[in-house]
Amino acid sequence: MFKIAVATLGCKVNQCESAGIAAALSSRGLALVPFAERADCYIINTCTVTRRTDFQSRQLIRRAIRRNPEAAVLVTGCYAQTAPEEIARIPGVRVIAGNSEKERIPELIGEMAAGASQILVGDIRHEKRFSRLGAAVSPEHTRAFLKIQDGCNAACSYCIVPRARGGSRSLPAQEVAERISTLSLAGYREAVLTGIHLGAYGRDLVPATDLTAVVRRIAEERRIERLRLSSIEPREITNELISLVGSSGTVCRHLHIPLQSGDDGILAAMNRDYDAAFFSGLVERIRRAVPGIGVGIDVMAGFPGETEAAFFNTLRLVEELPVSYLHVFPYSPRPGAPAAAMPGQVREEEKKRRAESLRKVGMEKRRAFAESFIGKPLTVLVEARKDKMTGYPLGFSDNYIPVAVRGGAATANRIVRALPESFRNGRLVAEVLDE
Repeated sequence: MFKIAVATLGCKVNQCESAGIAAALSSRGLALVPFAERADCYIINTCTVTRRTDFQSRQLIRRAIRRNPEAAVLVTGCYAQTAPEEIARIPGVRVIAGNSEKERIPELIGEMAAGASQILVGDIRHEKRFSRLGAAVSPEHTRAFLKIQDGCNAACSYCIVPRARGGSRSLPAQEVAERISTLSLAGYREAVLTGIHLGAYGRDLVPATDLTAVVRRIAEERRIERLRLSSIEPREITNELISLVGSSGTVCRHLHIPLQSGDDGILAAMNRDYDAAFFSGLVERIRRAVPGIGVGIDVMAGFPGETEAAFFNTLRLVEELPVSYLHVFPYSPRPGAPAAAMPGQVREEEKKRRAESLRKVGMEKRRAFAESFIGKPLTVLVEARKDKMTGYPLGFSDNYIPVAVRGGAATANRIVRALPESFRNGRLVAEVLDE
């Protein structure tokens, strides 16, 4: 049987699209095998958010070719969209398909098997269609990720995502609701709404709508037990959305908000549409409105022009913010992004030093937030995997704290009430209540 292996790099949107490609291939009777196995065809869904992800994409391509030099290798995703010529120089690549061509991949497999080699990368800037490739689901996980938005109309000076993904476009609200119901019927207890610029959801639809409206509909209609939201831009977190998170009983007490910098000059150079005071006030408003909410933030270290004083402003703000975790990224210049040509490029060693300082703060924040719930009941969605240290099943609380759960009722894909007793090895250890 013709065997196909799929590998994915990057964001949850990419993972959703890979899952949709895999489902389409399976429906045609093709055999899917793990990427580590020898296959007749390898599909690599790439990322280009940093230079490192470009490098990792090339590594995966070469790994597939080494594993089976006779295999048909198809490369797709954001790196394929923005740098097809670079990929074409790798001997053994058969087809390069841009993001708009992902839905065609099942038919392209047949053409590849017949020996066709081609580059299929169009100008995605004018793409209006929303790709309906499916949700990212896995038998080992209890959460499913559903892509409801794609593309971005923003112009952050460090980012080439609009070149890789095109303009913002959305899945109609009725289809969002139907897909959430399908996931619930399939046994998933939690769904995560995701997108490239999630807060822009619905602006392109006719009639226009917004993220708050679709979240309210899912919550009011009880389409699924738990609904989680992925990253949302600061200006797009409305009072109505905050109220839904706090009162619906369905939407998880968890928001992830990109900060990027705590220095107003750097934020302006990044072309971000807020300042440090606005961001600080937003986080305080969220924490007051939703007791116990977990708030995560993205922070970038070493953006061009970031002096020691500017970095100190970021470090000080992050230390003061009542957040629960940090995602820290050293700045990576992207070809064609305005920031790549800016003066004051920061040395790589300095970027790493600053990123490490921020990560240390993040570890302290994560511990302090988790420990604040010792002795307080949490609802935890139990997963199939086990904690290596205790052997207990692992799961996530609704406010996104990893929890190792002890008790006979702590079985996979069950939501339980648990009482945390301690914080060990990066997670709470808790006992199930009301077994």
